[in-house]
Amino acid sequence: MAIISRLGRYEVISELGQGAMGVVYKATDPLIDRVVAIKTINLGLAQEEKEEYEGRFYQEAKAAGRLSHPNIVTIYDVGKSGDVAYIAMEFLQGREIRDVLDEGQLLSVRQTLDIVSQVALGLAYAHEHGIVHRDVKPSNIMMIRDGHVKITDFGIARMESAAVRTQTGMVLGSPKYMSPEQVMGKLIDQRSDIFSLGVMLYEMLTGKAPFLGENVNAIMYQTLNGVPPPPSTQNPAVPDMLNFIVAKALAKSLDDRYQNAKDLADDLRACRDALPRSSDNNTAAKSPASTAALPDAAPIVARVDEGDESKPVPTMGLSTAFDSFDATLRLAAMTASSEEVEELSKTFKMARPSLEEINRAGSVKPSSPQDLTDTIPFQKNGSEGGKASSAEASGGNGTAIAVAVIVVLVVAVLVFALLS
Repeated sequence: MAIISRLGRYEVISELGQGAMGVVYKATDPLIDRVVAIKTINLGLAQEEKEEYEGRFYQEAKAAGRLSHPNIVTIYDVGKSGDVAYIAMEFLQGREIRDVLDEGQLLSVRQTLDIVSQVALGLAYAHEHGIVHRDVKPSNIMMIRDGHVKITDFGIARMESAAVRTQTGMVLGSPKYMSPEQVMGKLIDQRSDIFSLGVMLYEMLTGKAPFLGENVNAIMYQTLNGVPPPPSTQNPAVPDMLNFIVAKALAKSLDDRYQNAKDLADDLRACRDALPRSSDNNTAAKSPASTAALPDAAPIVARVDEGDESKPVPTMGLSTAFDSFDATLRLAAMTASSEEVEELSKTFKMARPSLEEINRAGSVKPSSPQDLTDTIPFQKNGSEGGKASSAEASGGNGTAIAVAVIVVLVVAVLVFALLS
């Protein structure tokens, strides 16, 4: 391909790299003396391919061009020069998260939470405008000045009114970051972006992708069937509260997953605010308020009996920490407002946990990770500070109720284990 010196009115300065569908250039707009990034796609293809690629290319411009958010790259212009279509966009000086991960040096938990919460806010805004990104991954997230991040490349985004439709069963996206529904070629919504962001979050916390394999098929199998260990087993600086957040983002079932990116962003920021200041390095001690061992915080791993490799790997949608009422209530007490916790307490007909009970938790263990089977999706509408309110009780009533609840749960678990 010949070197391009001009695209429309834009004067090309240099080549920045290869994008998903073409070359990306650095250029100037002489009319307003502004440096821009020019993303191109070569349309010198067979007619059928040309129509599909050109349609997707202009869809990206239309989708991203109508979004105006601090965490989404700004689109300025779109045009065509010969067999080359192009989009002029904001020129970002920074680094892709992919480059940071490839260096092998983990960011602090606080930095990771700050970055991923910004991405979640940007996605929430796009979702509110009917746009699903479909390809959330580290190479599509740019970290610029002072830790500010921007989402790029809505190249395979889908709008509700899009003229270009994905063929039934066609898989678009990067295999390592695909949601289960993407792998199966099903219709997707904003919760698929949340799963992909959960994969990225896991990788940023541990340095490893949660679903790995020797080839694409192996990765897809793991995405559908495998449940990774909690991030804290790979990085001791990760608090238990963040284990729960990651587990919920990576739930196989759409109903068990975060229902919108705003809720995920709220929980991430609440978790960040609960971290001690000394946690800026990855070896810092965990915060007692956010990392107390929970009774049902069993390892999030698929169980296969020793010596019987023929058994299928169980598909567990969530960490077992989300499979009990009181664990959900304790997580809510860490992140939600007092009113929300009170509402959950009434729904579950359980005493609201105090901070002392949250910190003291850990004395009751289920007999197996599958003993607790009833899953109640945990949702909330945001929180102000992530601090829990202490339950008030007169005399010994509060303690008596808490003890009674624990006894009932233990008996139920033992009965269930004996019957099964």
